[in-house]
Amino acid sequence: MKIDENYTEPNDSKLNPKGGRILQPSLFWRIADDIPKSLSWSLMALSIAIPMMLWWVISHSGIVKPLFLPTPERVLKAIAHLWGTGELPKDIFYSLFRVLSGFTLAAAISIPLGTLMGTFASLRSLLEPIIGIVRYMPAPAFIPLLILYCGVGEPTKILLIFIGTLFFNTLMVMDAVKFVPKELIETSYTLGGSRHQVILQVIFPFILPNIIDASRVNMAASWNLVIVSELVAATEGLGRRISVAQRFLRTDEIFAGLIVIGLIGLAIDLLFRLLLRLSCRWSIQ
Repeated sequence: MKIDENYTEPNDSKLNPKGGRILQPSLFWRIADDIPKSLSWSLMALSIAIPMMLWWVISHSGIVKPLFLPTPERVLKAIAHLWGTGELPKDIFYSLFRVLSGFTLAAAISIPLGTLMGTFASLRSLLEPIIGIVRYMPAPAFIPLLILYCGVGEPTKILLIFIGTLFFNTLMVMDAVKFVPKELIETSYTLGGSRHQVILQVIFPFILPNIIDASRVNMAASWNLVIVSELVAATEGLGRRISVAQRFLRTDEIFAGLIVIGLIGLAIDLLFRLLLRLSCRWSIQ
C-alpha cells in the first residue's frame, strides 16, 4: 500500500500509525461502500442513455440495414401503432395474466415448502434430491406433455410457468433458512416459544427479505417461459406478437415487443423493491 507523507486531502485518505496518509480507492472503486445518491442516479441514467445513443448512431449511419436494425423512431412508431389498434394492450394483458397466474401458484407452494425444507432436515433429505433432479430438466421440454394433457389453452401456458418457477424458488427459499442464527431459535425456545411460533414468528420474518429477492429473480424466469409458451401455441400475447412480426420481417415490431417486455419487467422489479422497503425496513441499511 502506497504511503504519501505530503498527501493532505481529508476526504479520501486516513492517517496511518506513523502520521502519514494512506491513499484510499476512488469513490467509484470502493469495495462494499455506498456511493452518493447523485452519482448513483447519474450512473443509472448513463446505463440507459449510452446504449440508446449507440443504437441511434448505428441505425442512422447505414452500416446496418434497416431490416436488421430499425431506428428508434421507427420502433416508437410501431409501438404507437400497435397501441392505437388495441393489439398491444391485449397482448400485454394476456402475457401479464399468464405470468402472474403461474408465478403466484408456484410461490404459494414453493415459499412454505422451502421454509419447511430449510427448517426440518428430515424433509430436506426427503425432497431435495428429487427437486434437484427435476429443476435441471428444461421447462420448455415439458411443452409436448402439457399440450398432450391439457391442450393448447391457458392451463398449458400457466403450468409451464409454474413448473419452471416452482423448483428454483423452493431451493432458494430453503437455502435462506440456513442463515437463520441457531442462537435465535434456541432463545425462542428458552422464552417458551412453540415449534409453530418459531417457524411463523422467528424463521419466516428473518428470511422474508430473501424470499422477496428470490421472487424478483424468478419473476424474470417466468417472463422467459411465457414468451416460449406463446411462441408455440397462442393467438395473443407479446411472445405471439414477436413470432408474427418475425414471420413477416417486421423488425420494428420485434424491437417494440422486446422493449415493452423490458419495461414491464423493470416495473415489476421496482414493485418488488418497494415491497421489500415497506415490509422489511429493518433489513435495509
